[in-house]
Amino acid sequence: MTGSDATLQKVSAPDTVKILIAGGFGVGKTTMVGSVSEIVPLRTEEPLTTAGLGIDDLNGIEEKKATTVALDFGRITVSQDLVLYLFGTPGQQRFWFMWNDLAVGALGAVVLVDVRRPESSFAAIDFFERRKIPFVIGVNGFYGEHPYEPEEIRESLALPEDAQVLLCDARERGSCRDVLIALIDQLIATTARGSHPSPP
Repeated sequence: MTGSDATLQKVSAPDTVKILIAGGFGVGKTTMVGSVSEIVPLRTEEPLTTAGLGIDDLNGIEEKKATTVALDFGRITVSQDLVLYLFGTPGQQRFWFMWNDLAVGALGAVVLVDVRRPESSFAAIDFFERRKIPFVIGVNGFYGEHPYEPEEIRESLALPEDAQVLLCDARERGSCRDVLIALIDQLIATTARGSHPSPP
């Protein structure tokens, strides 16, 4: 066997893990996928129109001009052995029917929270709790501001003490990567305890 043959035998395809980036309308899901993805992300954004008047709550996000109508897709290589496929969910309630399909095969999720409108992410938290899909909370600090500590946010969202709440900025690659690594560490710890996530 030549040296090159031996090298080829040692190289194996990395494990791939499907992760959802979820949360309410306008919390920063598309921004997070775009910030951390090593490929040009696939986006299904469409301009907001008058059809959403009275349906989409723009309170606090009046500057928002477009919305995801299907999904966002990106990819990040965490290590030579692990690649994450990221699927951003649509935030508007009328598109929530797609979440069940997007959740198929997902091992975990990041639920983004906007502290200006925490109630917008309650549905996402409930979705993953009901399906026993592990998740972490990423508190998106718009304009770099984090007025509340993780403990305060955990209490306001009525989360258990072991729920991970991480402060982040969806615009910054390093910040988003840290949130994803925290989720992967949680999944590894869960597997090590022999408690495998239930399929959605």
